[in-house]
Amino acid sequence: MSVALIGALGVLFLLFLIFARVPIAISLAASGLAGYAALDGWGKALKMAGTVPFELASAYSFSVIPLFILMGAVASRANMATELFQACNALFSGVRGALANATIGSCALFGAICGSSIATAATFSKVAIPEMRKHGYDPAFAAGAVASAGTLDVLIPPSVLLAIYAIVAEQSLPKLYAAAFLPGFILAAMYVVTVWLVAWWRPKWIPRVPALPLAARLRAAVGIWKLGILFFFAVFGIYLGWFSPTEAAAVAAFAAIIIAFATGAMNFRGLVDSLLETAYTTASIFFVIVGAFIFSRFIVLTQFPNELARMVQQSGVGPGWILVAVISLYFLLGTFLDEVSTILVTVPVTLPLITGIGYDGVWFGIFVTVMCTIGLISPPTGMTVFVIQAQHPEIPVARIYMGTLPFLAADFLLIGLLIAVPGLANWLPALLKV
Repeated sequence: MSVALIGALGVLFLLFLIFARVPIAISLAASGLAGYAALDGWGKALKMAGTVPFELASAYSFSVIPLFILMGAVASRANMATELFQACNALFSGVRGALANATIGSCALFGAICGSSIATAATFSKVAIPEMRKHGYDPAFAAGAVASAGTLDVLIPPSVLLAIYAIVAEQSLPKLYAAAFLPGFILAAMYVVTVWLVAWWRPKWIPRVPALPLAARLRAAVGIWKLGILFFFAVFGIYLGWFSPTEAAAVAAFAAIIIAFATGAMNFRGLVDSLLETAYTTASIFFVIVGAFIFSRFIVLTQFPNELARMVQQSGVGPGWILVAVISLYFLLGTFLDEVSTILVTVPVTLPLITGIGYDGVWFGIFVTVMCTIGLISPPTGMTVFVIQAQHPEIPVARIYMGTLPFLAADFLLIGLLIAVPGLANWLPALLKV
């Protein structure tokens, strides 16, 4: 049996296990182990499978993941989400759609201290949806706005997903964070415009809320100081040359704990809960990463990505059709895989294709991350949609998906802009010379 055929059978076996509802981590590890054994024998395959978890657990670069998760967990328990929502509501106060746009703005800013779309959607579903419904917003649109805004976390730095991509694709994390700034805030701005368009199209869905007095706006704006401190340490500390990404994550997490205790927003029990949440979330992510690295060792051994890139180049297929195929692949995978698994499974195969048509790995990281935001709100398994529905069971899942459709249009528009104007992602890293 040829190496290429074994590689293809390994990918098919992985898809079979996934569709058979075997946990993604086990599917990756099992198909990778079996394929590696078919190529190089069970002795070497078992040795490889035994060394991968140790290598990953001892890798310094991976320590950035639990530290950013800890910062977000502490911030969630220290009422920072509520304060951000109040501050953004004060900013948009008096404008039709103010509460929906306050949700988008606060989710975008909360992404600067959290990095987990699931955590952000869960947090703001408790804060924003009851407030919007109280003021007469359509429940489906309110839930759809929160589900969509929650996905901004995976794009706006510091993003855990970008950190995972940096490791898998062997790209610079500071470059990826710099590259994500402009697309991230462009997408947030597109969401704001989307709310205004829906308000014009269906004014009954989005009633006008009375404007807050100036004094109330100023009081609400003061609460954003905590975010400013954490964002300064987590992101600007990297570009000022003070910290490496891992050191910045550690300092920002420690600062979040100090602020939470100093302001009385969190007690010792809250810290223990934050640490436990960090441990559980990190363990689940690392379990998938271990399986993905076992599978990637098998894929590398088959030379499947390089062969695929060579075949595509020889076939004469244009760059446009390659991009269409990659977009279709990520859209399809996003309907049944979470964003971490999608990146871990696909990047070793798709990155050589994209670099072969002239794009670089940093641009592709932003491209893939935006595609993952689409997967997070796409049926049938949009993760943020199900998180919100679990907390608001009176809103049917199908209606929440309907509420996300206007925001999906903004996501695809950003994909088109990234393809047409790659400088959206590459301009800031070049300017900062990171």
